[in-house]
Amino acid sequence: MGLEPVRFSVLGHVRAWRAGTELDLGRPQERALLALLLVRADQPVGMGEIVSALWGHRPPHSAVNVVHRLVGALRRLLEPGLPARATGRWLVRDAGGYRLLTDSGSLDLLRFRELRDQARQAAAEGAAARSAELFAEALSLWQGPVATGIGAEVRAHAAFGLLSHEYVTAVREAADAALLAGLPGTVLPALRRAAAEHPLDEPLLSRLILALAADTRRAEALSTYREACARLAGELGIDAGPQLREAHRTVLLNDPGTAATDLSRTDLAETGAVTSEADETGPGSADPRTPPVPAPAQLPHDLPTFTGREPELDEALGPLTGERAPAETVVISAIGGMAGIGKTTLAVHWAHQVADRFPDGQLYVNLRGFDPSGAVMNPAEAVRGFLDTLGVPPERVPHGVDAQAALYRSLLAGRRFLVLLDNARDTDQVKPLLPGTPGCLTIVTSRNQLSGLVAAHGARSLTLRPFDADQARAFLARRLGAARIDAEPWAVAEITALCAGLPLALACVAARAATHPDFTLSAIAAELRAAHGSLEAFARPDTSADVGAVFSWSLAAVSAPAARLFRLLALHPGPDLSVPAAAALAGRPVRETRRLLSELTGVHLLDEHAPGRYAFHDLLRAHATELVRTQDSEEDRGAAVRRLFEHCLHTARAAGLLLAPHEDPMPLEPPAPESVPEPLADDTAALAWLTAEHAGLLAVVDAAAGSGHDRLACLLAWSLEPFFDRRGAWHDWAVVEQTALDAAERLGDPAMKARGLRALARAEGRLGLHDRSRPRLERALELFTRLGDAVGRADTHRSLGWESEQRGDLPGALRHNQLALELFRSAGLRAAQASVLNSAGWYHALLGEHRQALSHCFEALTMLQDLGDRYGQAGTWDSIAYAYQHLGRHPHALLGYRNALSLYRELGVPYPGAETLTRLGDTHLAMGNHTSARDSWRAALVLLTALGHPDAEQVRARLRERAERRGSA
Repeated sequence: MGLEPVRFSVLGHVRAWRAGTELDLGRPQERALLALLLVRADQPVGMGEIVSALWGHRPPHSAVNVVHRLVGALRRLLEPGLPARATGRWLVRDAGGYRLLTDSGSLDLLRFRELRDQARQAAAEGAAARSAELFAEALSLWQGPVATGIGAEVRAHAAFGLLSHEYVTAVREAADAALLAGLPGTVLPALRRAAAEHPLDEPLLSRLILALAADTRRAEALSTYREACARLAGELGIDAGPQLREAHRTVLLNDPGTAATDLSRTDLAETGAVTSEADETGPGSADPRTPPVPAPAQLPHDLPTFTGREPELDEALGPLTGERAPAETVVISAIGGMAGIGKTTLAVHWAHQVADRFPDGQLYVNLRGFDPSGAVMNPAEAVRGFLDTLGVPPERVPHGVDAQAALYRSLLAGRRFLVLLDNARDTDQVKPLLPGTPGCLTIVTSRNQLSGLVAAHGARSLTLRPFDADQARAFLARRLGAARIDAEPWAVAEITALCAGLPLALACVAARAATHPDFTLSAIAAELRAAHGSLEAFARPDTSADVGAVFSWSLAAVSAPAARLFRLLALHPGPDLSVPAAAALAGRPVRETRRLLSELTGVHLLDEHAPGRYAFHDLLRAHATELVRTQDSEEDRGAAVRRLFEHCLHTARAAGLLLAPHEDPMPLEPPAPESVPEPLADDTAALAWLTAEHAGLLAVVDAAAGSGHDRLACLLAWSLEPFFDRRGAWHDWAVVEQTALDAAERLGDPAMKARGLRALARAEGRLGLHDRSRPRLERALELFTRLGDAVGRADTHRSLGWESEQRGDLPGALRHNQLALELFRSAGLRAAQASVLNSAGWYHALLGEHRQALSHCFEALTMLQDLGDRYGQAGTWDSIAYAYQHLGRHPHALLGYRNALSLYRELGVPYPGAETLTRLGDTHLAMGNHTSARDSWRAALVLLTALGHPDAEQVRARLRERAERRGSA
């Protein structure tokens, strides 16, 4: 007999039904546990998190046993007749905790997320009415605050708070869709309820005001604005922000028809995705609503077992609890620059405590100030990362760190952001990342005191000290249970002393004790006492304690292959790595390596910070670095690094050719048998791998160039070109190609130098540095000509053609592409021929030679289809449609544009898709189909505005012109 279906609700009261009959969920703790499992929505919930949610900071000695009993009761409730101690099929063990198996058909939360995602997709496609309908259906599932009826102390757990934030975000997006669709009344109930629950959320209040005004409730809208201003002044001591003021202005103008447009402009201007100049679109305009860039939420996960640091937290929170909450920079540092003291853990916990006070978002970056590999993050790299998060497209990022920092400060001005700058090296690294105006909170962690930041920027210094005996005891009790700690107080005291009160060392000991519950703490203390390490660089100056001994002791608990892997991982230059990369370092199969990595994470020597991605704490990385230098021969280290480099190169080469089949790469030597490249099925898999490995690949290029592997550094850099171009990561592209060109110069190989010049020129051209890029291309062409490299000449002519187009020299662009085509044909390179045929066809079309354009493009299309190059096919269909459009063959043009658009959407490439949508709208207009033209332009504007691309204004002009003609008709 099959299981009877069970259905759950957590969006409101926690309820459950089996076969249509509502169940009695039992005692409060049983209901609370069920609520926690439901809000984590089919994810494993660890035992520590369950204990934390049910009892807070003071769990009873029997907490774990009580949880087991609660789980048993829930299992029997869901599956009547289940034998005692039986596992059951709904509530299962997983990852050291429990998981409740649910899906969108059995849990309202998952159904809500499913509908919300569909609504977002509809909004992105310009279907505002459909988006509003889907959002309304999603929000209707909320019957009250999440987990209503569960004790407030349980609902204070972070998982419930995050879900509440998710609801508010959905309400904002629903309001945007409803305003654009002209259906403000559909979202007013949800807006009222959300605003009542979050009365200081200005983006939410702004939307409520606009929806009221659009629903002809002008007096109520103005009253809501006045009440919001009074509440902000009374409770936070601040004035209304720009979104509230813009909403108020709209109401005063008595023009609710522009509400969605005004709100969109405010949202996107503040996120950096668009400028803030006034839009000239008048009442009744077709200017569409663009979904706002989501508020960034980059904080790392808060540690469920966080304990201690109450005085430091009180000191940190003090400035935020008075009558006013000024923006301040707080430096968290350890005595003598000590690592492992818990700076990041405290900073992240503090940030989560106050995140709701900064509704515009949270930004986080690890500056790697003391990374043992020496890979300290450049401030420009950090600023560019924040600009990308804030929605600034690559072409609008200025050159130079000062200009980039100025743009970053402008985007944060007048807004409330929380910025966490982790692991800073010095004041100079931090300064470009500081907001320039009040309203933001900046938290900086560093081993140094950063006295310059205190003196010049009024930063508040907060120094962390090692745990004292009582704090260390509470720390261990939180992880091992009070009963076990109380039973052996002398052993606990010795462990605390041997760990020097460092939380990181204590966590390693706790992990070993937790995995061996039958070991006495006295035995563990004796093991630790007998261990000896040599992490002298991090030994405390005021004690004989050797923290390295703790790590060496933990390492002794794993197998010899795992210990070897631990050492070799220190040779990876990037911030994290994947399982296949670790396997390459170890020279072992992936399956075996995954098991070894699990050993290391099990004793807290490594952190799996994302599924399948692993990283060191820098103190542990330093220990691994020391060990690999002393225990592994130079030959073994060199072989491991070579395997890693070859793994990265061969996988990147395969990925690059999937993205750009027409490229002509230099030949590679076969990789070592242990350097197995990752298998990539298609261009989607290639893009996913390159995105995940982006930071690591940049580091590998630098490391290869700095360790005598100049040829490999060049080949890897050139393999990344299609990815950088597709993603618009042009600044990173330019940095990598400069490294490659320097390496090519050292090699003294003219062919390598020619490729290096061309690659750097391409990146500089994308950045608009044409005074540099064109001379480099001309030098590259000269070198390729001298070398007799016809393919190199052809590729360089293609790049020179693009440069000519940028200068408006269309005949010159066509001439360069025709030269390239002749050379590629002579070499028999079909993929390259196909790409250049489309380029030549496009230039013929721009010059008005449409029949020649069609001849070239159809020839290209056949070849690209044979090759399976979807990106090339999309561009070629667009060129064909453009030629048909200008020949007056509009039905053929529509078909071509739709084919291009379908492929661009499959590939997730927004900018070319926006260009195609614009031209599709032009074709509809030429056919007299004004409604379809507006729909296409609106969809294009959604994409262009989100990208912050200047072409957005051209599309707005089209929409304004049509609106004006309609108004005068």
